[in-house]
Amino acid sequence: MTDEASDFDLVHKFVEGDESSFNRIVIRYQQKIYWHARRMTGNHLDADEIVQEVLMVLYEKLKDFKFQSSLYTWIYRITTTRSINYLRRRNLRHVFSFEDKGGRLIKSKEDIVSNIESKEKLEKLEFVLKKIPPKQREVFILRNFEDLSYEEISEITGKSVGGLKANYFHAFKKIMELMKENET
Repeated sequence: MTDEASDFDLVHKFVEGDESSFNRIVIRYQQKIYWHARRMTGNHLDADEIVQEVLMVLYEKLKDFKFQSSLYTWIYRITTTRSINYLRRRNLRHVFSFEDKGGRLIKSKEDIVSNIESKEKLEKLEFVLKKIPPKQREVFILRNFEDLSYEEISEITGKSVGGLKANYFHAFKKIMELMKENET
C-alpha cells in the first residue's frame, strides 16, 4: 500500500494532533535519514543513533515547520547537521569502523565474487571519505549518493552554489588521490 498523502498534508494533520501522520512521515523518510547519516559517519551504530536524534528533533520541531523548503530538504539539513555535530563530539580516529557491512543473501559463486568486490569497493570509498573534511564529504555524498543538484544542496546546507562547487572539486580531487594511494 502506497502513502499518497503529501508531506504538507501529513505535517498539517500532525500539527492538528494526528500522531499517525508523524508515523507516516517516519516511514517515508527513515531509510533516507539512515543512509545519509551512514555515509556521513561510515558506521551503522552511529547512523542509528543519529536517526534517533533526527526523529526526536522532527517530533519536537515539526509544529514549527513553515514549508519555506521541502520537508525532504529540511530533514536532510537536520540529518547533515546532526551527523557533523556527532563527528565533532567524538574522537575522529575512533569514530570510524567497518563493522556491519550488511549481510546479503548470496545465491551463487558469481554473487559471492560480486558481493566481495562490492564490499571491498565500498570499504575503500568509506575509508577515503573519512579522510576528507566533513564539509567536503557532505557535498560529495549529497551529489553522488543522493543525486542532488548544487541548488538543492545549497538549500540544505545554506551555502552558496559556488562554494559548494569548490568543496566538491576539492573533495573529488582528494578522493582520487587517496584512492590511487590505497591501490594495492
